[in-house]
Amino acid sequence: MNIKAPRGTQDIVPGQVEKWQFIEEKIRDLCRMYQYKEIRTPIFEQTELFLRSVGDTTDIVQKEMYTFADRGGRSITLRPEGTAPTVRSFIENKMYANINQPVKLYYLEPMFRYERPQAGRYRQFVQFGVEALGSADPAIDAEVISLAMSLYKDLGLKKLKVVINSLGDKESRQAYRNALIDHFKPQIHEFCSDCQNRLEKNPLRILDCKKDRDHQLMKSAPAIIDYLNEESRKYFEKVQQHLQALNIPIEVDPNLVRGLDYYTHTAFEIMSDAEGFGANSTLCGGGRYNGLVEEIGGPEIPGIGFALSIERLLAALEAEMIELPLNEGIDCFFVSLGDEAKDYTVRLVHTLRQAGYSAERDYLDRKVKAQFKAADRLQAKYVAILGEDELKRNIINVKNMATGDQKELALDSFVEQFKRL
Repeated sequence: MNIKAPRGTQDIVPGQVEKWQFIEEKIRDLCRMYQYKEIRTPIFEQTELFLRSVGDTTDIVQKEMYTFADRGGRSITLRPEGTAPTVRSFIENKMYANINQPVKLYYLEPMFRYERPQAGRYRQFVQFGVEALGSADPAIDAEVISLAMSLYKDLGLKKLKVVINSLGDKESRQAYRNALIDHFKPQIHEFCSDCQNRLEKNPLRILDCKKDRDHQLMKSAPAIIDYLNEESRKYFEKVQQHLQALNIPIEVDPNLVRGLDYYTHTAFEIMSDAEGFGANSTLCGGGRYNGLVEEIGGPEIPGIGFALSIERLLAALEAEMIELPLNEGIDCFFVSLGDEAKDYTVRLVHTLRQAGYSAERDYLDRKVKAQFKAADRLQAKYVAILGEDELKRNIINVKNMATGDQKELALDSFVEQFKRL
């Protein structure tokens, strides 16, 4: 029986995982600068959490969730996105009572969606996301967008585009909702069954439909920006003003609604314009969700966040042919000649590792030439050569592989002398 990884999943093996580690380290450093603290939530949650937050008319809930009954008969769902679990934890752990406000959190965790696998998209994928809870200041909307842009730019991506829109407050959304129903209703029978079901429940989702995106009514649909009340309009203008001050170019797209029901006011996507990246150019998406905390059972607290896929980020780096500056290679490889020297290197390798250096030795009883080849493959900066003669003289020869220089170091003070190298 040929057992393989499930469809839509992947093994991240040595040679690839180093890129992940580099990006993860960059994310953690960036979040420290922006003062976002890491949160880790369970991989599975009660299904009701996603029904109430993401929305029962969304593709995620209707088609993509991994949902099952546990042995106690409870409906459980593998986490399809990170905002709802983060907000649930925010409420359950009473973070709204923290003295430091707003509460700024980030996560870097696997998500699960049953969708058609394609380049850069998997059924198990890793999302980096941030959530800022407790502030209704437009400046934090700009901060969240700038954090995502900083990550992409720090990694070398250049062909980026920020697209934003406003979904307005509850009053503005209701006015827009009514306008969309009036617009689509006469010809809704020409749309897919999903759109027909969404007409009365959530007509904004129709604008997000991929099947009917070329329908003439899609192109002539009213824009939500025309239905914003004065307060929502001013908020959106302030967000744009802050982004301009941060030198982040933006495009306003009146049809950008995002795929989740909890968004209010600012909605945004960061896209790749790189040639060959693919038809779906979205790298990152997010927005404000001022009613979500209350919807899940918490107090009336505003929030904003984004999420991006690490897999999509890696695909964008590949499209722009960007090589990450990975710290590959090891500090020292020990080449030994003779049984006594081979045994002695066991202790030397351990001692050097304890001092904070990466070190390796031969474990296959190879000839000297083969050991040097192994050192080359591991990109060793130094090779330490120990034979029976060196043992008798209490020294070890250390070769700098970049320059070819070779020095004799005393065995009883090897680590201290190696540090000076």
